[in-house]
Amino acid sequence: MQHDLQLRAAAREIYDACYPGDEWSPLAFDEAERFGTVHYRQAVGAAQRARRALASRHIQPELFDRG
Repeated sequence: MQHDLQLRAAAREIYDACYPGDEWSPLAFDEAERFGTVHYRQAVGAAQRARRALASRHIQPELFDRG
């Protein structure tokens, strides 16, 4: 992911939000990335899905029509 800095930043934010401390994941994001932990892979997958959702014109209106 070194070539996609925006996706990496999103994955880091998701990782930090979902795994805020040692009780959730014993490694910081950089170490988890280096070792390719399951927590890191889940955060990357979530970032990829979020990117698709944010780019989709079909999904976005549904988010606002539920009100």
